[in-house]
Amino acid sequence: MAKVPTEGLITALDVGSSKVSALIAQRTDSGSLVVLGTGQRESRGVKRGYVADMRATEIAIREAVEQAERIAGINIEDVWVSFSAGGLVSDVVKLEADLGGHRVEQADIDELLKAGRDAIDPQGKMVLHAQPTRYTVDGLAGVKRPLGLHADRLGVDIHVVSTDGSPVRNLDLCVRSAHLEVRSIIAAPVATGLACLTEEERELGVALVEIGAGVTNVSVFAGGVLAGLASIPMGSADVTDDIASAFGTARQWAERTKCFHGSANLSPRDNRETIDVQPATQEESVEGMRITKAQLNGIIRQRLERLMGEIQKELKKLGFQDPVGRQIVLTGGGAELKGIADYAQQALGSAVRVGRPRGLAALPEAHSGPAFATLAGLARFAASDPIDLRSLEPAHQMVTRASPGAVLQRLMAAFRANY
Repeated sequence: MAKVPTEGLITALDVGSSKVSALIAQRTDSGSLVVLGTGQRESRGVKRGYVADMRATEIAIREAVEQAERIAGINIEDVWVSFSAGGLVSDVVKLEADLGGHRVEQADIDELLKAGRDAIDPQGKMVLHAQPTRYTVDGLAGVKRPLGLHADRLGVDIHVVSTDGSPVRNLDLCVRSAHLEVRSIIAAPVATGLACLTEEERELGVALVEIGAGVTNVSVFAGGVLAGLASIPMGSADVTDDIASAFGTARQWAERTKCFHGSANLSPRDNRETIDVQPATQEESVEGMRITKAQLNGIIRQRLERLMGEIQKELKKLGFQDPVGRQIVLTGGGAELKGIADYAQQALGSAVRVGRPRGLAALPEAHSGPAFATLAGLARFAASDPIDLRSLEPAHQMVTRASPGAVLQRLMAAFRANY
């Protein structure tokens, strides 16, 4: 397999509870992304988003990446990896610097960002993202490019996403054990939002609900950034388990039947249409039992009712309460269930649509559904060449933070020492 220059080459790796998927894309001179190869393997070592079996996860990662490499005809060395387990915390840190009325120069912005790096307090957690989102000029918010403007005060909003360190380190070790370098580990809601939401939706306010196999991530976007998020330890695999348990069959049959015959909506025809249940073991009667679609969908809706109740609770905690003009976007593998958008709209009381990945050329049909939104979002995140304050050196500048405290005292002391 021939080696190719890595410039413009992006490899995304989504390690989920049901599948591990990889995508190799090339960034063209025009800035667009063209998919060169994809790969997928069943995930046997991840439970509820957390690595539970290092060896099994490593093997799945290696095989998924190798499949993508064979299709693309190239070798890759580094990957952008998603992290979808619970415990993610999103926060916005606000800082402001006194410029004295002169024009904003690049050095002013650089110094402010470096000071922002010092102002981040992860409170014992691991920082996954520390990105400047919007600037303020003399209190005017929402300035994207302050360079060249006159200002007495220049401020910045820094979006910080953090989580518990151990699960991230376990994921990092699995990827490196598969002989791959980790470019960065990205919070799944950040990547998924890029793939499924328009810039206008993120600006106006929207909720993104990603129903994975073992975890459902609920994210609220406002002002163009991720404003809050929560994780629910429940997902589409629980629907499969409910079906398998209710009818005494194997998970594999339950999953296939859910995908082909299951629906979140009920129809009068469901009482007449029947499905032959495959016995859990070969020793049982070959005839097995027969159920109606109404029975199948009844089991599915019982689990969905519980899940929608939990989603509603988290949306209220995140301040997403007013249904007027507010939209909810469903994505993830669980969003592929027939009729789930209509069901969710009735249960949650807001307009609901299913989000699918956008912005990638030559994306295979098999990877164009909501189950692969995070994978596509990883590639788009990497292609945007994001600024991360963690890579900047510490700075000394007179900076004030929205909430006074130890950080303010430290920065003021540095100012006195240098000026």
